[in-house]
Formats: sequence, structure tokens, C-alpha cells
Amino acid sequence: MIRTFFVSFSALALSASLAFTATADDKFSDDTYRQLELFGNVFERVRKDYVEDISDQELIESAINGMLTSLDPHSSFLSAKSFEDMQEQTKGEFGGLGIEVTMENGFVKVVTPIDETPAYDAGMQPNDYITTIDGESVLGLSLNDAVEMMRGLVDTDITIGVRREGVEPFDVTLTRAIIKIRSVRYRTEGEVGYVRITSFNEQTQRGLEEGIASIKEELGGTLKGYVLDLRNNPGGLLDQAESVSDTFLDRGEIVSTRTRYSEETKRTTAKKGDLTDGMPLVVLINDGSASASEIVAGALQDHGRAIILGTKSFGKGSVQTIIPMQDNSAMRLTTARYYTPSGRSIQGTGIEPDILVEPAKVERVAQRGRRSESSLRGSLENDTLDDGIEENEAATERTTQDVDDYQLARALDLIQGLALYRQTLTN
Repeated sequence: MIRTFFVSFSALALSASLAFTATADDKFSDDTYRQLELFGNVFERVRKDYVEDISDQELIESAINGMLTSLDPHSSFLSAKSFEDMQEQTKGEFGGLGIEVTMENGFVKVVTPIDETPAYDAGMQPNDYITTIDGESVLGLSLNDAVEMMRGLVDTDITIGVRREGVEPFDVTLTRAIIKIRSVRYRTEGEVGYVRITSFNEQTQRGLEEGIASIKEELGGTLKGYVLDLRNNPGGLLDQAESVSDTFLDRGEIVSTRTRYSEETKRTTAKKGDLTDGMPLVVLINDGSASASEIVAGALQDHGRAIILGTKSFGKGSVQTIIPMQDNSAMRLTTARYYTPSGRSIQGTGIEPDILVEPAKVERVAQRGRRSESSLRGSLENDTLDDGIEENEAATERTTQDVDDYQLARALDLIQGLALYRQTLTN
């Protein structure tokens, strides 16, 4: 039987292969048999007397799901259809709205919209609550049931009710689409390489390596460092999170996973070789950065390899095992906690950024009649004027871009400062 681990918490989550050995508990006690007999009696009474006819399969699956969801927010039962959908998602393509979700206080909570999807284009935001789906309340539904309702044929519409802090509840109509997750995007920002990872799927490490190679080719010797953007990344494949961390590390532990059995503790360590040659690195996180994202941020922070900038991450420090069952269904069971290299658990606490930078909107202030030495009558000429103008213009271009993304702008400024400091040390 195949068992898989994953470190993402949404119903649209991804899974990761990892060896797992089950340890059998002691034999059932007499009390356990009595409780199973009670279950059988309740099951039979429902079959016989419930006001509507319901199949045995529905009853049993609901009972199993109830048992699992009562454990924690991330354990659940996957029907054959849900399990098939989850397996497709690990490949980076699936049908739906493009939102990562969890369940909180009986409502579906948006962790993050996925870039370039119907939900993203409609302006859905992290921490939005979905209260109704096509006019039906989500109260009383399991997370899997709610997700199934939001799925459907491509190009069909769905209306969801949204509750957002600070505004009146509103409805938004979305058109379902094929969601193709391009997990890695990259570009250059002046002399800095920018890499955004939106999720950890089978394509992530390959995309990261392509991005770094492309940035190196474009900037060459002028490259001053990298910004790794993990904001609103809900997690995904554990092995990809480990691999991404390894990309920036030359040695040391990346993460450890610990089950209830101490002999099953697993530690992952970095292989020699930092693909970015130890250049300055800033990692952006926020409260939508969860699970696998926190593994990467925690590893790079503990090793002092990167400066973590932004706001505190989500704080999911548990690992789930996907266990296929004999009827093509599966169970998602929380089986371990993970720990950063320093041995800390981020469960419920998250990764604290090294530099706290809240999202902000920056507006330029017009300045009237700037004064300088050169405006004084008879001032001396600068004999290096041409070089000075070029440097000043370049600096202005770097500091005035991306003002709509204040956190990214601060990260780019920080890379410039770190690069300048490194240069002074080598001179």
C-alpha cells in the first residue's frame, strides 16, 4: 500500500512521497469493542429509521470523515473522486476556481487565490470567508463537500458569498476554468533576480533552476542578489520544499519530521553546492505563506542564509499522510510534526520575519525647487560630472520602481545594501 506525506493544508492541496512505517498499537480493549458495538447499533438505526433513504456507502464515508475531521483541521476522508482530483493537482493542472482554502468556524476560509486564475482575477483575497455557494450556506458542510460544490464543468458560472473584514458581505460570480499552475515565475528587477514560487508541485524545482539560470545569463557580473517571494504560497510537495531549500544551502539540516514514535524521526540535509553562489538573498513571507513555504523560510533563516522580510507566516507545522484505501478512496491523516534546523516547531506560531514590513501603499511627494550647490552662482564645476549623473540616474531608477508593492521594494533596497556591504568588505 502506498502512503504519501504532504505539507499543505487546503482542500486543493498537493502531496509528497515519503517513506512511512506504521506501528501497530496494542490489541483492542473490551471497551473498544463495546464502542464499536455502539457504532454498529447507531448505524443500523439510521439505516432503518432516518427520514430519507441513504446508502450504506454514504453513511460509512460520512462516519469515517467525521472521525478524521474531529482530530484536527487537516485530517479528512477523500472519496475516490477527491483522491483522483488530488493526484491530478500534484501535476500542476486541475479544474476549478483557483483558490487554496481551509475550514474555520464552520466557513470556508481563503488561504490565497492562485495567480492568473478566476479567483485571482475576481479580486479574492487571503482571509476572505466563503459563506454561501450558489445561494446555499456552507455551514454544516465538510471542507471536501464545499470544494466539490465549487468544482464543475469548465466555462460554467458559480456565485459565492464572501465575508471580508471591514466591508459589507458581498457576492462574486466566477467562471470555472482549467487551472494551470505555473509554480515558478521569475524576472530581473534592476540588478536583482526576482523569483516567485506560488506553490510546491512537481514542476517547482525545475522551474527554480531555469529561473536562476535565466537571471544569471541576463545580468551576468552585474547580478547583486536574489529575492525569493513565498507570499501567499500555501505549501505543497514536501520533497520540493526540501529541494528548494537545498538550492540555496551548501550544508546542514533542512527539516526534520517526527511522528509519535521516536524511531521514525527523519532528517533531511543539504547537499554541497549553492546554486546562487552564496549571493545575498531576501525571502518574502506573509500570513498566506504556509507549510512547505515555512519549511523553506525556516531552513534559510536558521542557517542565516537569507533575511526573512514581510509579516508572520501562517503557522502550520504538521505533516499529513495520504493513505490509499482498497476502493480507490484515501484518508488524509496528520501523522507527524516538522521542525526547522534549530529544532523549533512553528505550529500555531509561524515564522517571524527578521524585518517586519507590513503591506503599504507608497505615494510620491512632489518637491518644489530642489536646491543644491550647483544652483549657486559661480559654483565650481564637477570634473567627474558625467560619471556622477549616470550613477545618480541608475540609483533613482532602482528606488522608484515597484512602489505598488512596498514589501518587494524594501526587499530590493535591502539586496542593494547587502551587495554594497559585501563589496566594501572585499575592497
